[in-house]
Amino acid sequence: MTARPIILVPPSEGKATAGEGPAWRPGTSRFSELDAARERVAASLVRAMRGGRDRRKALLGVSGDALEHATTANRTVRESATMPAIDRYTGVLYGALDHRAMPRRSQSRAADQLVVFSGLWGLLSPIDPIPDYKLKMGASLAGLGKLSTWWRPWLTDALAAVTEGRVVWDLLPNEHAAAWAPDDARLASRIHVRFVDRSVTDGVERLVVVSHWNKLLKGALVRHVLATQLDDPSGLEAFDHPLGYRYAPSLTTRDGNRVTVSLIRGADTSQEARGEVAIGDR
Repeated sequence: MTARPIILVPPSEGKATAGEGPAWRPGTSRFSELDAARERVAASLVRAMRGGRDRRKALLGVSGDALEHATTANRTVRESATMPAIDRYTGVLYGALDHRAMPRRSQSRAADQLVVFSGLWGLLSPIDPIPDYKLKMGASLAGLGKLSTWWRPWLTDALAAVTEGRVVWDLLPNEHAAAWAPDDARLASRIHVRFVDRSVTDGVERLVVVSHWNKLLKGALVRHVLATQLDDPSGLEAFDHPLGYRYAPSLTTRDGNRVTVSLIRGADTSQEARGEVAIGDR
């Protein structure tokens, strides 16, 4: 087995409020080399919250009470109480991950191997203390521009040493993946995972990529990788996903060190092997 795998995941839109930890300060989070960049993004975000309602709505992508809550949280982001990121994020992926219910060994591994991409913080460990906030990686801030583009050199450099020679399970959506430009040749492998369902259109059966349940499905996969320390896609043959998705080896594709694997609900791998079903997009 190679060095322990790294797992890259997005944050969540849903977040717990309040917190009991002290306000965030430089030196309190992993990837401390990003602290100066974090402070720049936070300062720009606070300034943006002084703008009119329409500007804030366009930036944050929410309205009504959600906009008011997000505005208040962002205005005080440098003074607000914190909690560990793994507790702050309450979205579907994190609910399926169910960090508190994991064995202690998996919890310890998550602290070292799980890396969260964040529009505000850049990169986070699950145990890093963060306040409540609202900011997407695809948002644009005055003086910085689109955050995924602005963060890219910072995150690429910060992850280079962490991922050198290691297997990386890249579970990032496109918005967050755009903030990282790795040299894949320096990785042991970079594994992308897609969950697919069968769909019949005009009598033709195809496989379509699942979008609605994507985060829920990936949460269970993260638990599995942390528990097994899986560093090769073939090990997914032993993975029984709680929603019935199974690894289809014949659909694995490789491009150098980049590997894409597919998990299919109720997969008949003999059918996939005959090439009777094509991958499509939903």
